[in-house]
Amino acid sequence: MDSQVSSVIKNVRIVTDGRIVDGSLVIDGDRIAAILPADGPCTRILMPGCVDAHVHFREPGLTHKADIASESRAAAAGGVTTVLDMPNVKPTTTSPEALAEKHRLFQQKCVVNYGLWYGITADNIDEAIRLYGRDDSPLRDQICGFKVFLGSSTGGMLMNDQAKLRHLFSSTRRVIGIHSESEDIIARNREKYLALYGYDGDLPLEFHPKIRDVEACMATTRMAVELAVKTGARLHVCHLTTQEELEYIARVKAQHPLADITTEVTPAHLTFSQEDYRRLGTRIKCNPAVKRVQDRDALRAALANDSIFSIGTDHAPHLLSDKQGGALRAASGMPSIQFSLLSVLALADAGYLTLPRVAELMATHPAQRFGLIDRGEIAIGKKADLVLIDPNEKTTVTRDSIVSKCGWSPFEGMTFGNRIVGTWVNGKPLSDSPEGENL
Repeated sequence: MDSQVSSVIKNVRIVTDGRIVDGSLVIDGDRIAAILPADGPCTRILMPGCVDAHVHFREPGLTHKADIASESRAAAAGGVTTVLDMPNVKPTTTSPEALAEKHRLFQQKCVVNYGLWYGITADNIDEAIRLYGRDDSPLRDQICGFKVFLGSSTGGMLMNDQAKLRHLFSSTRRVIGIHSESEDIIARNREKYLALYGYDGDLPLEFHPKIRDVEACMATTRMAVELAVKTGARLHVCHLTTQEELEYIARVKAQHPLADITTEVTPAHLTFSQEDYRRLGTRIKCNPAVKRVQDRDALRAALANDSIFSIGTDHAPHLLSDKQGGALRAASGMPSIQFSLLSVLALADAGYLTLPRVAELMATHPAQRFGLIDRGEIAIGKKADLVLIDPNEKTTVTRDSIVSKCGWSPFEGMTFGNRIVGTWVNGKPLSDSPEGENL
């Protein structure tokens, strides 16, 4: 084996199989070959590379904001070694032709591993199920899952036809990811507040979480969860934001333990609350909205139990010029992938979760959910997707440190108590220009 060994990562605290083991890790080619006993002090932490199942790399069509090359480098810089990209680009990834072109672009430009979500609209459900949705579908492996926008967001892919949703949920065992906000409630709230407080077609930013409120999220989450229970669909609730949704889904899963329902939360919703709008303004405007302190705190408290299945960033870069305006005009979304792991490690340092739980939420669980059998954990024979962390060095986020093309971060000015000092993708360190794989 010695002649084939690519590298050895010596004397590290290895997060593996729900525990932390002091040792040295041997990489042979693109895989983990062995975990050897340590022969010296171990201070740095070696974790599985993060699997981010919710990113918007903006290519094709929106490359003035971000592109595959820039955002995959930002991912790798933040310890994220696999990304699953969302379909709301231009053109939207809602046809076989658009999907094929997007695969071509990612294969050329992405420095981390990738998969692609396929967008569902009112017009493409039958074709999507036939091509990608059945176990014997010829192109099944071309996508990681179906994405449905039950509330409108960037990209204009709203799909809230109840009969067609039932048809989708009943017809596929692919993971169905949902953006869960009620368009009817959003529209009702928007018109109410515009009539009372609007000026020149906009509203102050403080109305954003009032327009996209708890009720808007709960209404569609309840509908989708009930539909998943009835049909047996594999439901993934993206970017969960409210205490009420957490508690509701926990009750449903207790009553229906075989229901295949998983939940995702973002680092932004774990870090910020609506109290931070005064300080950060539209930099933290996103859909669903950053909400109450009690919602943020409930999400944090749930990190230690099964109420939250995974952490995904919803990394969504915009230019700062796009973020001008208030609750209606400023673009929703923020770049976050480069500092996602550091922000969650800060919560671990604060006692909300353990390092093995960080690995579960950010690597193992999303890899399992999306069938990435060779990734998401440190074990012999698995792909060597790894991130090395120094807990004795701090990271201060400055404008100069930001890799994302948009050039800003909501985390600017924050200091984290850890530093990412190495990332390996398929056995190659970031400094050696790793090449991502299509998953």
